[in-house]
Amino acid sequence: MECKNRKGEIIKINTSQSGILSFFYNTAVGRCVLKPLVQPWVSKLGGKVLSTRLSSLAVPSFIKNNGIDMTEYEDRRYLSYNDFFTRRIKKDARLIDMTPNHLIAPCDSKLTVYGIKEDSRFFVKNTEYSLNDLLKDEQLAKRYSGGVLLLFRLSVDDYHHYCFIDNGIQSEPVRLKGVFHTVNPLANDVYPIYRENTREYNLLESEHFGTVLMMEVGALMVGKIRNTNRDAKIERGVEKGYFEFGGSTVILCLERDIVIVDDDIWQNSLDGIETAVNQGERIGKAV
Repeated sequence: MECKNRKGEIIKINTSQSGILSFFYNTAVGRCVLKPLVQPWVSKLGGKVLSTRLSSLAVPSFIKNNGIDMTEYEDRRYLSYNDFFTRRIKKDARLIDMTPNHLIAPCDSKLTVYGIKEDSRFFVKNTEYSLNDLLKDEQLAKRYSGGVLLLFRLSVDDYHHYCFIDNGIQSEPVRLKGVFHTVNPLANDVYPIYRENTREYNLLESEHFGTVLMMEVGALMVGKIRNTNRDAKIERGVEKGYFEFGGSTVILCLERDIVIVDDDIWQNSLDGIETAVNQGERIGKAV
C-alpha cells in the first residue's frame, strides 16, 4: 500500500520485513513454521531475549537500516533492544494541538479511515472483518454504526508511545486474548489478523468527541501492550501507554455525526493510500 505525507507527497515505506513475511504467510512451509512461533510462550521468551544487555548490540544496525532520526529522541545509552524500542521522544519533537475541537492523532503511524455501517465489512489488504469481530460485543459495535473507524498502523521504525486524544474520563479496560500475528500488510492475505491478535480497549467519555473507543492491538512475537495510565480522569496529549517490540496498531471508533476527518486523509483512504501522521497533529475536527 502506498503512503503519502500531509503535503500529498508519496513517501518511502521500509519493506525490509516483506521477504521473510511473504515466506511465512504465503507458503505452506512458511505457515507450518509460523504456527509455533505465534504461541504466547514464544512471545514471552522473545521478550526476555530482547530485554538482555546482549540484545543492545542489534540497536545500531536497526537505526541505520530503518533510517531513524535519533536527534528527535532522548540522548542516552540503551541497555537492551527493548529499552531502545520503547525510547522516549524529546518533549519538543511532538507538539500536541490543543485546539479543543481538533481531533488529534494518538501516535506516529500510517492512518487509514473507514465509514462504519451496521453491516460493514472492513478490508485491510484483502482481509475482511466486521466491528463485531473486532470487539466481540454486538451491542457496542451497533453503537458506532454510522460513525468512523480510524486505523493507525505503526511500523517498527515509528515512535511506539500513544496518547489520549481529548480530556475526559476513561472506562476500565477490556482485554481480548488472541494469537499474535504481524500487522504488516503481507500477513493480511492469509490471516484475519485483527480477530486473532491480543487487543485491549477503553471507552473514553471525551469533552469534544462523544464516547470514543480506543483500542490497542498487539503484533507478531512480542508486541506487548503496556497501558500504564489507568487514571479515570484523562487529559489530551498525556501518554496512555506504549508497545514493546513489534509493529502494532491503535484504533479509534467515533460515533455518528461527531467528527469530520480532514479531506486529504479521507481521499487517501478512498484511494487505498495510507497517510503518515505524527502524534498530536490535527487529523479532523468536531462537527
